[in-house]
Amino acid sequence: MTGSIRESADDRLFTILNYIILFIFTITILYPLVYIVSASFSSSTAVISGKVWLYPVEPTLAGYEAVFKHRLIMSSFLNSVFYTVVGTTINVLFTLIAAYPLSRKDFMPRNAIMALFVFTMMFSGGLIPSYLVVKELGMIDTRWSLIIPGALAVMNMIIARTYFQTTIPDEVLEAAQMDGCNDFTFVWKIVLPLSGPIIAVISLFYAVGHWNQYFNALLYLKHQELYPIQLVLRDILVQNEVDASMITDVADQAARDGLRELLKFSLIVVSTLPVLIIYPFIQRHFVKGMMIGSLKG
Repeated sequence: MTGSIRESADDRLFTILNYIILFIFTITILYPLVYIVSASFSSSTAVISGKVWLYPVEPTLAGYEAVFKHRLIMSSFLNSVFYTVVGTTINVLFTLIAAYPLSRKDFMPRNAIMALFVFTMMFSGGLIPSYLVVKELGMIDTRWSLIIPGALAVMNMIIARTYFQTTIPDEVLEAAQMDGCNDFTFVWKIVLPLSGPIIAVISLFYAVGHWNQYFNALLYLKHQELYPIQLVLRDILVQNEVDASMITDVADQAARDGLRELLKFSLIVVSTLPVLIIYPFIQRHFVKGMMIGSLKG
């Protein structure tokens, strides 16, 4: 062929329509994010009166000042960091420990054990039995109540298992065994270094889940000192709970009402920012890990 294939009119029309639909879809997703950020930097009167559309109106940092003056924000933010870091570490460890043996063809009971795992995905005891288990284990009103009950997600384990099956050839294991390598050394020196993409993927899944959790905290935690930031955000957004004892230097009810609106948007930005910062660093692993891990094995 001496030249490129000419694009037909129908193909050009199809491409144009795709671009238009994707552009509209992108704007639909981005606009709420832009509005929240703009509102968080705008004055309370501008937000309440509906003057904020695309960019900050009467720019101010009052909302962010209120965030850091809120008596629960800093402690809840640090609590969420603890739940995310410790919880994700335990989640990834348990997932890999379960996924790798189940990916080995020479592990005879793997099908029976896998069936038990899948059974738990379809059937569970329910909310009340789960609460009673956590209570009997003495984890009510402790940090571990938000970490241990969800220490392993079966779907993530299946994705990791499939990744091991499709990425680690049996010939590599056989060669390592011939060289006198035991299973623990094989996992540490060969399997884990080759599993960066899938570890990044499941770590992101677990980390976002821990960072965004509030329902389990609502069930199991009584003391506000243990609250994650999402539970504080829920109280502000859903229950509209902001009072004078939580925010200092607020003169009257009108100021509190205006500051409440700013606090909502500013707190959404603060609570979302860590995930947005982390994601670009693992994005290059994300697509690869998802595509390989999603293959049927």
